[in-house]
This record gives sequence, structure tokens and C-alpha cells, in this order.
Amino acid sequence: MEQWQTVCKQQDLIRNTGVCALVGDEQIAVFYCGRTRALYALSNYDPIGEANVISRGIIGSLEGEAVVASPLYKQHFSLNTGQCLEQPEYQLRTYAVRLKQGDVQLRLS
Repeated sequence: MEQWQTVCKQQDLIRNTGVCALVGDEQIAVFYCGRTRALYALSNYDPIGEANVISRGIIGSLEGEAVVASPLYKQHFSLNTGQCLEQPEYQLRTYAVRLKQGDVQLRLS
């Protein structure tokens, strides 16, 4: 059985920006893409800069891939897979995210 946890309200999201949600002891960056209306959720921890800053990154696209640029050293991480485009040995954990009746929810494993 799937378990979903509400992390914020839809109204808490700002188009094309991230918010950080604390789920247990994990910081998760949640992004709302205004153009496509897609939601994305990734680990907030930047493994290259070694800091919880991904939610402060700028979202965009590179060669058709939706990405977030780390605010520290500007590496791009895929919003779909978490893979770092410049340094593929680094990858952020991704989370299933949905919008249900105005609530932003993450699927817990």
C-alpha cells in the first residue's frame, strides 16, 4: 500500500522556485515548474558543495532536460532523475510527488 505524506499546500509553492520540506530527518527540495505545471522533488543536499541548498537553485532546461542549478558551484541536476549533467558520478535522490486536493504530497517508501 502506498503511503503519501503532505509536506505543504499548493499555495506555498512559488512558480519556478523551490521550497524545502523536512520529512523525518531528510531535507527535500520541492519545485513547481510554472510553464509545464510539473512538480519535482529531490534531495536538498548538494553532494558537491556539501550543503543543503538545492531548494535555492534556479530551475530551467538544458537540451530539453528539466534541471536545477546548484546555487553553490552551478552544476545542473536533472529534475527527473537527479543525475548531475556535468559530473555524472553525482546523483540526487528523487521522490514521487503529487498534488491532491491542494496538498503537495511525497510518496514514502
